This record gives sequence, C-alpha cells and structure tokens, in this order.
Amino acid sequence: TGESTNPPEMAQLLFSDQSPPMCYAAHYLLSQDKLYFKQKGDRYEARPAAQVAELKRQQDLEAQRQREWQDFLTRIQQALNGEAIKWQPSDRARLDSLERFATFGEEATNRTPAIETLTALKRLETSQAAFQLLIELGLWSPHENVFLRRSQIPTQFSSKVLEVAHHHLESPPVDLDTHRLNLTHLKVYTIDDESTREIDDGLSLEFLPDGRHRIWIHIADPTRWVVPGDELDLEARRRTTTLYLPTGMVPMFPSELATGPMSLNPGQVSCALSFGVILDEAGAIADYTIHASSIKSTYRLTYEDVDEMLEWKVQGESELEAIAQWAKKRQQWRQSQGAISIHMPECSIKVRGDGEEVTVEVLEDSMSRQLVAEMMILAGEVAAHYAQTHNVPLPFRGQPQPELPPEEELLRLPAGPVRSCAIRRCMPRSELTITAARHASLGLDTYTQVTSPIRRYSDLLAHFQIKAHLRGEEPPFSVEEVKELMLTIGAAVQEAALVERFTNRYWGLEFLRRNSSEVWQALMLRWLREHEGLGLVLLEDLGLELPMMFNRAIAPGDQLLLRVSRVDPRQDEIRFQEVAPQEAQQAV
Repeated sequence: TGESTNPPEMAQLLFSDQSPPMCYAAHYLLSQDKLYFKQKGDRYEARPAAQVAELKRQQDLEAQRQREWQDFLTRIQQALNGEAIKWQPSDRARLDSLERFATFGEEATNRTPAIETLTALKRLETSQAAFQLLIELGLWSPHENVFLRRSQIPTQFSSKVLEVAHHHLESPPVDLDTHRLNLTHLKVYTIDDESTREIDDGLSLEFLPDGRHRIWIHIADPTRWVVPGDELDLEARRRTTTLYLPTGMVPMFPSELATGPMSLNPGQVSCALSFGVILDEAGAIADYTIHASSIKSTYRLTYEDVDEMLEWKVQGESELEAIAQWAKKRQQWRQSQGAISIHMPECSIKVRGDGEEVTVEVLEDSMSRQLVAEMMILAGEVAAHYAQTHNVPLPFRGQPQPELPPEEELLRLPAGPVRSCAIRRCMPRSELTITAARHASLGLDTYTQVTSPIRRYSDLLAHFQIKAHLRGEEPPFSVEEVKELMLTIGAAVQEAALVERFTNRYWGLEFLRRNSSEVWQALMLRWLREHEGLGLVLLEDLGLELPMMFNRAIAPGDQLLLRVSRVDPRQDEIRFQEVAPQEAQQAV
C-alpha cells in the first residue's frame, strides 16, 4: 500500500507478538532482505512489484551464471583428466578470453574471465599459463601460430563466399573478353615447386617468319571468374595476399577455384592474360603485345625438371633452351641498366602433420629459378610500359636508389653471402606508387607486378585495369580508388610478411631444438651490435640467419662450427656455442 514499517510493527504483523525476541526476529528479517524491502532511516519501505520482479530476474541470472561457471570448471577438470567432453555455448566467452590472453598477453581485451579461470585452477595468471592450459585442454596445438592469431588475416572463408565460388564452378559467369586470342597451338611450360597447386604462370616461344622469337608469358586470369565489387573480389581485397607458411598456405581465393579453373592446369584449355615480347639482341624490349587469351598448358614441370632438361639439352625442347638464353640476355641487360644483384641463400621450411616432422631445405639459385624470375620481371616491365603509355591507373612498384658502401669497402669483404648481406642492409624498401617510378634493384625505369593474380591482390587489380583498357572500356577503378586500395594493400602485405617471417623463424628454431646435438657449418655475416659482441651468422647447410653472441675477436667472413646450447622457439631465444674442429670430427 506504500506504507513504511519498522521491526515492532512487522513483529505484530508476523507473530502477533511485540516481545523483544520477536521484534529482533522481525529486525533480522527486514535488515537481511534484499528483495522486498529497502531501509529508509529507522523504517523500511516495500519495493514496488515491478522492481521486485526485476531483482528476481537478476538473481536468477546470477544463479544461472554461477551454475554455468561451476559446470564450466567441472568440464575443464574432466578435459584435464583426459575425459571426452562437449563444450557448451555458455563456455565460448570464457574460452575466447583464454585464447585472447594467450595470444595478446597484457594487451588482451576483456581478459578478466581468463584470469578468473586460471585463479580457480590455482595456476599463474600469465599468458604463458593460459597458452599451456589451452594445450592441455586439447584446444590448441603446442605449436599454435600466435603470430597468425595476432594478425587480422582471416583463415576461413565465410559460407557466403564459398557459396559464390561453388556457384561459379557450376555456372561460370559471362566472359567479358569475347575475342580472346587463341594460343592453344603454342607449347606452354609451367614451372613451379612440386608442392605448388596454384599454377599462375606459363612460358611459350613463338618462331616468327622473319627468324625472330616472340616470348609469350602467360599469366592466369582469375578476373575471368571475378567481377570488381563482388563477394570474391571483396574477400580477396580483404585478404590481400596468399599467406605461405611452413604448415601450409592461407589462400586469397577459395582453393576449389584457385587450384581449379583459375590455374593453368596441364592438358586443359585455360583463360590467361598473355604478354608477347620480342627482345633485341641486347635483351631490351623491342616490341610487345598484350592479349586476353586461351592457352593449353603442355608441361607441368618442377625447377629440378627444367634444370635437368637444360643441362642435357633435351632434343625436341628447343623452345625451352631458347627461353633460357633470352633469360640470360635479360639479366645481363638489366645489370647494364644498374640492376643490383643480391644472392643470399634462401631456405624452405616444411612442417608435416601437426608438427611431427620439420624439414629445412636450402633453395638452390638454379638456372630454372633465374629463368622464371627473369620472365616474370619482363612481364612486369611490359605491363608497366602499357599502363604508363595509355594512362591506366594501377599500382606501380618502385624502389629508391640505395646509398651503397664504396666499392673498395665492398671488395674488402669476402664475395658471396657476406658481401651480399652488406649490400642488402643498404637497400630501401620497394614502394607502391600511382605513377611509374624507377625500381633500383631491378634496373628498370618502370615496373609493376602482374604475374601472381591468384595470390596477390595488387596483381589482380592490375589485371582488372589492363583488361578493361584492352576491351576499349574505362578501367573499373579510378585513380583515387587505386590510391585508396594501395594504402590498404601496403599495410596488409606488410602484416602478412611479418606473420610469414615470424612463423618461419619459429619453425627454424624448432628444427634446431630437435637437432640440438648437430654441429653446423656457419659463416659470420656482419655485426648487429659490435660493442655488445652480437653478430649475425648464417648456418650454411640450412640457409638460416640467426644472431649470436661472441666473446672473442671475429670478423665477417670467418667460418665457424656451431652447436645449439639453448633454444626456446616460443620465446624466440637461441644461444650457440662454438665447437672445435676436433670435437666436430669426433661427433661425426
């Protein structure tokens, strides 16, 4: 009724008795009650019915939260005991908090549930403890890629994107390039690593009536399957690049499209953007043509296959031999234009299973790899010339001229990796620009990347622009839109490069951890902080560059025998100890 009451009045109402014990009982009930009454001075007022109902709802919710919390802890304990459990939807927020804390540490948002969980389990309230708990629960691998988790790179495609990809496979979109140049009569060589599934380039040689050669560089044409602004384009734009990790790749397009009709698969007629180039005797571009085309891949070759064919001069493959000769001329011509060659050993790290097997292999700087690289650079120069001539806006790639050490200083360094390392540290980063700019290390006045449109969004963008111009249409992206995309592309590519670098570093250290008794031949490359004795060494058998503390006099170019004394891949720590030649011999 809105009236207030006090303990004696309540005692009379409840017990019909106002004796001291009954008044105290009424006082106790009123003071302890948090639902129906609230104190005002020395009297108590009843709460309105609506407020009581809301408080009851909150109490019920809190009781439910407590039940869910206890059930969650029970499931955690069961999982830690090795029992099979089924996580509930109510567990997701707490598990997500644990994952964020394990990934970002003190920078993690909403880490309170993770701290509560670790505290309840009597564990340290650290990100390392959260990481270990997730492993013990079977939710994470001991080799979980936190670098990838910290990035904004999506690892799964949405159902909508997969649906569009599947629809395109069943019902291909209309081909805007109705007058493709039919080049299916040409012999086409695709050259890749054996594990490559996205085949995005092929090479041909055409013998012209006047005795000259026309080199054809065929690039896969994913824009046949993608329209600017559609689901596939926006998803590729969001991802920006295919990520190549030792554990596998995170593709830019759904793999059923990327490895299927988008790729230049052997024996199949494929859509391509083909660059036909005639070089002069020096290796400069004498003439070129660009066409949306149809081709038929003849040979699916590995780099090793091509090296063998070139070494043995296989009869019937004169085209491949001629392309190799032109590649040599191109390289010589670029060097005459100021190209800067840096030859540092590169390694390929492969992880099989869930980390059961780790292999590290040095990639040979072979003729076949040089051949492919020269042809891809040639296609990039041709595309840039075309865009520059016809004012087609696209991302040009330039590199400022570096300030190299004096030649006499470089010549004092041992030839090979040590000298190349000294040059490399002086090289500025390449940049995306809207206007053509010189690329110093390639020795080209204009250059763009067009040879990996299945794997790089900047290449896909260039294809959209060039193909539209070839059809006589306005390019789909204006100058301002290309500028805006370039900003996004630059940041995303940098992030992807960091994830790749850190992931390779982790698995390189993990390989060394598993082979800690091995003795490695090493080369001192350069000082990182000479006053602290910190140098950079190259493990020559592995192609890995790692820091090392020295407590003796040493100079770049000195050879060493090293064994790992301490390594922690998760903490990115490694220590080496030098091994005497006699000790190394005994170990063998």
